[in-house]
Parts: sequence; C-alpha cells; structure tokens
Amino acid sequence: MTVHPEDLDRSALTARQQALLQALLNELIATNRFWQPRLQAAGYRANQAWSIDDLRRLPTLKKSELVADQTALPPYGTNLTRPLAEYTRLHQTSGTTTGRPLRWLDTPRSWSALMQAWQQTYRLMNLRPEDRCCFPFSFGPFLGFWAGFEAAVSQGRFCVAAGGMSSEARLQLIAENDITLLGCTPTYALRLAEVATKANIDLHALKVRTILVAGEPGGNVPATRQQIEAAWNARIVDHWGMSEIGPLGIEAAETPGSLTILETECIAEILHLDRDEAVMPGELGELVITTLSRVDMPVLRYRTGDLVQADLSPAPSGRCLLRLAGGIRSRVDDMLVIRGNNVFPASIETVVREFPSIAEFRIVVTTQRAMTHVRLEIETGDANTAQALTQAIKDRLNFQPEVVLVAAGSLPRFEMKARRVVRETGT
Repeated sequence: MTVHPEDLDRSALTARQQALLQALLNELIATNRFWQPRLQAAGYRANQAWSIDDLRRLPTLKKSELVADQTALPPYGTNLTRPLAEYTRLHQTSGTTTGRPLRWLDTPRSWSALMQAWQQTYRLMNLRPEDRCCFPFSFGPFLGFWAGFEAAVSQGRFCVAAGGMSSEARLQLIAENDITLLGCTPTYALRLAEVATKANIDLHALKVRTILVAGEPGGNVPATRQQIEAAWNARIVDHWGMSEIGPLGIEAAETPGSLTILETECIAEILHLDRDEAVMPGELGELVITTLSRVDMPVLRYRTGDLVQADLSPAPSGRCLLRLAGGIRSRVDDMLVIRGNNVFPASIETVVREFPSIAEFRIVVTTQRAMTHVRLEIETGDANTAQALTQAIKDRLNFQPEVVLVAAGSLPRFEMKARRVVRETGT
C-alpha cells in the first residue's frame, strides 16, 4: 500500500524533515552566497549535523532583506544554489508592499517540488479524476495557479487556462466545457457572480462543484465564503502560498475551516511578532517558514507576514500535519490600531459581506488629528445599508467608521489579489 507523504506519522515526518534539512544546509554552505555568511554566523559548518532545533540558531528572515539583496545585485540577487544557466522559471511578486517586485527563480528540480506539493494538495482536498478544471486568471509572472495548472494536467485532468478573456467569455467557457473546479481569488469568484447576474447566466445550472480560492483572506471569511457558495452552489476550498515559498497550505476535505500546512515540504513555526520566540500553543502569531524541497532558491525561517493560530484539535484521519484555525487571519502590515484596538481588514470584510446589497467596498485609511480614521466606501442600492453597517461595525469591532455611499461600478474590480485597503495622507 502506498503511503503518501502527507499521511506520515509524526516520527516519520520529522525524520523526513531532518533529512531534507541536512541536505539543504550542505548545499547552501557550499554554493549559495546569500546563505553562506548567515549559516557561518550561526555556527554551521559543512557536513555538520544540525537538528530541526538547531535551525533556531539562525535569525528570522524578512522580505525586506530579500528585496535589498536583489536591489544590490539585480535582477536576482545572491540567493541561488545552482549556476544561473540552470534556472528555467521566473515568477515575481506584485511589489506593492516593498515598492519593487521580488523575483523568484526555479530550476526543473525546484519546480518538480512544487508539482509534488500540488499533488498533495489535490489529494487533501479530494480532487476527483473526472474533475475538469478552469483557472481564470492572467498567466503572467505572478506565481498564482501556474503550478496548480501544470500539476493537474500532469495527473491527466482536463484543464483550461482562461487568461486574456472577458469575464462573460470565461463564464461561457466554463459552461461549454463542463468545468467542475474553478481556481481563482475569492474576489474574482464574486465578480464572476456579479457578471453572471447581469448577463442572465444561471450559475446553479453549471457543473462547478468546487471553487479553489487563494491570494486573499476571503476564503476563510465566513460571510464571504457563504456569499460565494450561495452564488455558485459550490464548495469553497481555501489555499495558501507565496511566490517565495510555493504552495504550502490547503483546506483539507476532512477539516473544513482550517488550513493544513504541508510540513512534508517545509518546517513551520508560529512566532511572536516582535521576537524570534514561539508563541504558546494555540496563541496568535506570525507564520515562519523554512522551505525544504525548493532548494535552489530557498528561504530559512522566513517571516511570511501572515497572522495565524494553530488548531490543536485532532484531525479525524489522525493526520499529524499542522493546521491553522480559520486559515490566514490577516497580514501583519494590514493591522490597524483604532482607538487602542487592533483591527484587521478581514474583520471589517466579515461584517461588510453580511450585507448582500453591497456589491463592492473599499477601506480608506487616513490619519486625522494624530488618530487613525477609517472611511468605508460601499456600492449599494440600499440607502439604509450605510447606517446599519456603521452600527454593526461599532457593535462588533468597537469603532465607528465613516461609511460613504459611492456610485455603482465606481470601485475597482479585481481578477488577481484585491487591493481594498488604501492608505492616504490625512491631516
């Protein structure tokens, strides 16, 4: 009987992680100019045996350090384990946080590791052999669903790449090809539903049964999930990954409402925001990742900027992989401090999505009289919604936003990651 990596018990999983870590460290100390001085400073020497606990000798790594490295030696920096000629894939981030995109390269070996991670993902979410997949996103340099598309094709599934099309044309493509799985952002799933309503397309008549969402926290926001599932009559499956680390999180079929982290491919930690120490089990902290199989441009103890909380309840199958309760709670840099309260955009979205008449929204953050001010712009045909939303946020989140009605269709629509938080200079 075949035992898949994701089904290993904790002892076997730790042994796998240990072996992959040792091989990774030996390669990095020999050839990787980014990691050589960092490992040496932490006391690592070639062929030295390091345990997973020894990895904590390294300080955590921030995205700004990777950006600085690529700025100093453009375009790819020094985090390369193999000669440049061996790399065959380029992907990059949007650059909205740091001001410039972070470029990430893969060799065939590293890309194969991403394929293996996606195959585990598809098993955990119970993708069926007969499923027919459509990925309606722009197949540009953003990593997105590139690997998910190729992994599904390699498993013999019918797949459609629906880039460069209008939303209505994509809906027609989905209908004509009997698509059962849709891969997109939560925002775009809602946008397609909006377009379908205007075009008199009955989404419930389609064969879509699963919507695999990624790129935003909406997949784990209950009201957003309910809105998408009701519009499509389909099941939402949340997914998590980053250009720097690859696809490492999936909402397994047996444990809805949480993200299962592929510890087969990484070492995961949950640390305090202000120091390199683990939080207590079950406490909220920042997810920190060491990639083990994407060895040719790896990250060690990388601060992802994602706030998470370990789910300590046992999985029904006995599977021992780390699970995150409620998925990704928020981005660290998205946190707003309002009247002494920590407020996350995902919490605001939770309340907004409970009002079906709101077609789209935007959170505009300014500073007024040295205090954070939130203006919530909403598209709605119901004039009473603004007052009701203001009261709901005040009751639930302990602050009173300025809610402003804007014209229908005036707020931006997104195919990729939605950018609904806008920070403006105030007075």
